[in-house]
Amino acid sequence: MSIADTFKQFVANLAVDNAATISSRYEEITCSLNKKFRDTESKTANSLQVGSYGRWTAIKGISDLDMLYIMPKGEWENYKDGGQSKLLSDAAAAISARYPQTTVRVDRLVVAAVYSKFRVEAQPVFEQDDGSFKYPDTYNGGAWKITKPREEIKAMSDFVSEKNKNLRRLCKMARAWKNKHGAGMGGLLIDTLAYNFLSSTDEYDDKSYLYYDFMSRDFFSYLRDLPKQDYFAALGSGQRVKVKKNFQRKAKKAYELCVKAIEAEGQANQNDKWRKVFGRLFPAAEKLLKVEAASGRNVRMTEEFAEDVFGGIDIRNNITIDCNVEQAGFRTASLREILNDRKLLKPRKQLTFSVVSTDIAAPYGLFWKVLNRGQEAINRDCIRGQIVADGGHKRRIETTTFKGDHVVECYAVVEGVVVATDRIHVPIDSNQEDDDG
Repeated sequence: MSIADTFKQFVANLAVDNAATISSRYEEITCSLNKKFRDTESKTANSLQVGSYGRWTAIKGISDLDMLYIMPKGEWENYKDGGQSKLLSDAAAAISARYPQTTVRVDRLVVAAVYSKFRVEAQPVFEQDDGSFKYPDTYNGGAWKITKPREEIKAMSDFVSEKNKNLRRLCKMARAWKNKHGAGMGGLLIDTLAYNFLSSTDEYDDKSYLYYDFMSRDFFSYLRDLPKQDYFAALGSGQRVKVKKNFQRKAKKAYELCVKAIEAEGQANQNDKWRKVFGRLFPAAEKLLKVEAASGRNVRMTEEFAEDVFGGIDIRNNITIDCNVEQAGFRTASLREILNDRKLLKPRKQLTFSVVSTDIAAPYGLFWKVLNRGQEAINRDCIRGQIVADGGHKRRIETTTFKGDHVVECYAVVEGVVVATDRIHVPIDSNQEDDDG
């Protein structure tokens, strides 16, 4: 398969696969709010799909869907003076009354309707003469704020035609990357950065799938070199888009992986290298995978994958893990510090992995995955890789047993969806002398 065909298949693999269900849920919520505020049964009138889904940049596994419900102008008098909480409560009550089996709750800015694999965040708004919308913010006593999603949707639509349809495709590929590498970035930030990148160059104005390897490389190079800042101006609207956590380090790693993948073009491991950038939705190589031990017997392939275990992956938060390395007679050290010093571990050390920081509001579920890699893991038939629930202390205790480049990952899960992930490599060299005492 050519590089063009491979990237074309990759983009196809990213397509949202439950669009009919999503549309049905949008219609249910719209109908309930129309019945409450207009006494009609319309499933489509007075609502606007916004966010990634509304900009057509969402990918398979999306878990947060956004919609605006445009309130009748006559209702403004009932809510304008400190009625932000009441408006959200009235909207929530209307949805709950019509669909009592659906979990509905009021958040700070929206009414969230929770389903099995995603949730819809409905925001009642009042349309302004310039096409913007006033929405309720209940924080610190309440306020009315302005949002301009139509300008963002229009900018995306206009730019797609100018850039040979590459913008939306790049936005989707970037989402696959952030899900693979745990980059907690909102959808509007990703779309804005992709928009800014393609605005900065005309290199890909007339290019398509054949050049997506180079476009990916150059995009991550662009992200890597961006200054660290708290927000960016959103495409179209110019409104501030918050940066939850700096993404430049992970973009630098992605750039380096792209370079290696490009260098491997035509080789058997080319697709494997691109999967390190974008994850398992990137097409696998066309070959039969069989791992055998040195003795010739088959090895149990026990590794589990988050996309198969959980309801979806939609990284929107950040989580960081570290590991304390302990051994009798030596000082305790951080594994990340050891790796930064380019040292390897020896066997017979105790490793305590733990969450050291996160921006996820409790409660959330935590799961761990310990994967053994290398020939010794194959020889011992001890690949592991199962995803197991945390015991309640946000930590995982392991020991260094045998040589290899092992990996420990954690997954933070909210309502069945992975919203943050982190990983750390554990390189063990049985021949290295202890030098961390």
